[in-house]
Amino acid sequence: MTRDLRTARNGAILTFVLGGLMCGSITVRLPALSDKLGLSEASISASLLAWSLGALVTMQSMRGVMTRFGSRSILRVAAPLCAVTLAMLALAPSFPLLLVASVLFGLAFGALDIAMNAQGSTVERAHGLPLMNGMHAGWCVGAISAGLLGTAAIAAGLSFTAHLALVALVSLPAAAMLSRTYLPDPAPEPASAGEGTRRRMPPVIYLLGAIAFCAFMVEGTMADWNGLYLRNELGASEAVAALGYPVFEGGMLIGRLAGDRVRTRFGARGMIIVSGLATAATFAVVVTSSSVAVAVSAMLFVGLAVATISPVAFSLAGEATGNPGPAIAQTGAMGYAGLLLGPVIIGFLSDLASLRTALGVAVVLGVLIAVAGRFLPRPGTTSAAPAGPRGNKLSMAA
Repeated sequence: MTRDLRTARNGAILTFVLGGLMCGSITVRLPALSDKLGLSEASISASLLAWSLGALVTMQSMRGVMTRFGSRSILRVAAPLCAVTLAMLALAPSFPLLLVASVLFGLAFGALDIAMNAQGSTVERAHGLPLMNGMHAGWCVGAISAGLLGTAAIAAGLSFTAHLALVALVSLPAAAMLSRTYLPDPAPEPASAGEGTRRRMPPVIYLLGAIAFCAFMVEGTMADWNGLYLRNELGASEAVAALGYPVFEGGMLIGRLAGDRVRTRFGARGMIIVSGLATAATFAVVVTSSSVAVAVSAMLFVGLAVATISPVAFSLAGEATGNPGPAIAQTGAMGYAGLLLGPVIIGFLSDLASLRTALGVAVVLGVLIAVAGRFLPRPGTTSAAPAGPRGNKLSMAA
């Protein structure tokens, strides 16, 4: 591995860490934001929805932008903009201005997320090895770090404004430094040069988008509803209920750290099928158990099971065409729609029946992932990725 490739790989991983840190810092201080502006739960939900919609709007428009500019150029703009708009969130003095700042942060984050996944695919191609799970593990590290730093900030008496302003102040120069590490996207092949804007993507891209949709919906369901489920359905205390999400994230981190090695050995197609079945089985334990200890333990295994599905979907999307950026933009737009719609669907179903019944949707989603995985091309039948420096090619089997 050359020094430039090692630098590019580390830069991509650290970009995921930075994204997780910025987003996680907002999430961990939501109670402080509520106190600062005197917001109700509905108002906090509205600000999160504004953030999500802003991100989704950008993601839906990224195919053409990625084709024209490439991930390196977009990251050099989007990452600093995320830091700037994070500072705007920190300083917002009223609810209307908070909504504006939330939309702007979402717009910047949507571009950052798609571009860093496309850059990850570019780095994978250059290495000729599966690396995307390790990069997404960087996101988990950033999110966990945000939680630890948030706890320290609360203990030190830092306000919401001071905490997020400090994170933004550190993130801005970090984003500038990382901009030097990015690789240029591969030049699109002549047959795929117009793919991003004028031609439909190959059908496999939409299949991978559907798989990502299901995986992100499971992740969003666990993130947003596990605490209420543990407290309201199983009778856990507030402190114990708060353990569910970090336990789940811990499982995600372990799964992603090991994911690239597992993929290399067993192949991407089989990995998605088994991960979908494991997600269904482990989530079934969560929703059928009457024991808090068993449910929390099962959440660790849900994290392990679902962790690799979306990174592998992004990786395969990047391999499926001559130009990875537009393909990843399409997959990402479909996937993150699941993250946005999932909590809403669960909330609606819980009103009609119960939260336990509503969470059963995640079991169905795991089965759908496994079924969809069976329709992916078999190893060796699809590969648009060029050979890496060691002469090997990424494919559905890689």
